[in-house]
Amino acid sequence: MLPVFLSNSETEETALIETHIREQIDNGEPLQILEAGCGQCWELKLDSVRFILTGIDLDKAALDIRKKINKDLDVAILGDLRDVDLGDKKYEVIYNSFVLEHIQNANAVLVRFTRWLKPNGLLIIRIPDPDSVQGFLTRVSPHWVHIFYYRYVLGKENAGTPGFAPYKTYYDPVVSRVGIHKFCDVNNLTIKAELGNAYWKPGHGIMRSAILAFKRVVSALSLGKLAWQYTDLLYIIQLNGPSRAD
Repeated sequence: MLPVFLSNSETEETALIETHIREQIDNGEPLQILEAGCGQCWELKLDSVRFILTGIDLDKAALDIRKKINKDLDVAILGDLRDVDLGDKKYEVIYNSFVLEHIQNANAVLVRFTRWLKPNGLLIIRIPDPDSVQGFLTRVSPHWVHIFYYRYVLGKENAGTPGFAPYKTYYDPVVSRVGIHKFCDVNNLTIKAELGNAYWKPGHGIMRSAILAFKRVVSALSLGKLAWQYTDLLYIIQLNGPSRAD
């Protein structure tokens, strides 16, 4: 598999996502966007774009924060992506950010996404790469270590409490570069963009330098099988359908 392209800033990455979403505008009607696993906040700024935002999440505490404080959802659904029925060919865009790694049988959820998308619709996925140094360490360490890391390295004092990450991880085989490519190959999907986030560097000062050095060492010990340059992956995927000229 070819090396992943790296994004140099969150602004650059977000702008790419927003550009692809704007390309979904066709007949002047508001875009139907599903945020699958919506958490506490909407990450994108779609200025001048008319859209209806539906959010679904299994975490009631996080969804309550979203509904009562941020108030940026048009429709809020408390439900499980593995069994909820949202109808066929309903959304121009499905946005799924750091959710799939927390789901057992994530492949079945991706199949549901393809059913919910309209032809030529976009599936935007963000996942940690299990074959990065940090992804590998997450896979082999217990959940309490993840909470410790969030609280005392990243400085997120509410980490692990209701409504706040980190959540337990599973990393089904589809939640990987190889898994996503295979899924797209057999489900009529085209990968429009695949990026790794080279800009995200956890910690501060000496701690940040130490983490980076540690990643390099672990990557070298793995003979380069584990990536140190990035941690997370972004996929912009299109469900193939008839051209708009047809």
